[in-house]
Amino acid sequence: MDEVELFFAGTGGSAPSARRALPALLARLDGDRVLFDCGEGTQRQLLRSVGLADLDAVFLTHHHADHWLGLPGMLKTFDLRGREKPLDVFGPPGTGRLLGAMSGVWGRVGYELAIVELEPGDAIEFDGYEVECFNVRHRGRAFGYAIAEDERPGRFDVDAARALGVPPGPAFGRLQAGETVDGVSPDQVIGPPRPGRRIVLSGDTAPCEMVRTAARGADVLVHEATFLEEDAQRAALTEHSTARQAAQVAADAGVRLLALSHLSSRYPPSRVRDEARVVFEPVVVPRDFEAIDVPHVEKGEPRLVPWDRAARVPEAASELL
Repeated sequence: MDEVELFFAGTGGSAPSARRALPALLARLDGDRVLFDCGEGTQRQLLRSVGLADLDAVFLTHHHADHWLGLPGMLKTFDLRGREKPLDVFGPPGTGRLLGAMSGVWGRVGYELAIVELEPGDAIEFDGYEVECFNVRHRGRAFGYAIAEDERPGRFDVDAARALGVPPGPAFGRLQAGETVDGVSPDQVIGPPRPGRRIVLSGDTAPCEMVRTAARGADVLVHEATFLEEDAQRAALTEHSTARQAAQVAADAGVRLLALSHLSSRYPPSRVRDEARVVFEPVVVPRDFEAIDVPHVEKGEPRLVPWDRAARVPEAASELL
């Protein structure tokens, strides 16, 4: 994959505020568009920003209303727009029963819609990556997800190839394709396979070992931070995390960047960021419509991309504003 970008359509928690919508994160993975959670108002958030793409899949972390209530309207909108491409909606056990009870809201649709219930450890394969699910610690069944890019070929050593007498040009390409050229084998000029990128999304959770394990060495960890330490007791009772606890998970896992989301309107974002940075320095607190660009490690660090409305609202979407 070339493009790996996380677009934050909704970064609030439990109840929307004037500045933060309910949870929704759109992963843009080359040509694929995969949505994680779909809080109330998600389709409107997308229409106001990057456009309502023909999603390739939707993954729900759990069944609390703030994480899925925007889905019925979105499914109906896809039908009204004449969508033909099939759509899979994945979620924890019980997702079929939950959405089945709501199916009258969107009615019959003209595209194939599949509701798929996952179990911890399941991995859904896409072209060039897979989405893995794992248990987290929250009320009821709740999952986190990891986007795991496939392993990449090793780096081609031009100098080594030339030293072995391989002429530049088509011969280089043949070696990279796995052929032996004039007695020179690919393993002589191509390094070991390189790991792909890994992005981990905690969903709603208390700090837990499952997230630490899934996030080990990840490029980006998107972790909820519903509370600050001053309300740690309330966080424990509701099985959420404080910003400091999320930062400790990131530090333990050795991630490249921590992004805090699922924010309560009771705290200024700067306080959330500052509390986390006491424990873990590379942390950002995205606002709605901001994104994180995730390059390969040799091309730089993950970075927060500010929202530029004029440059990024598609023409078709802006007509609907």
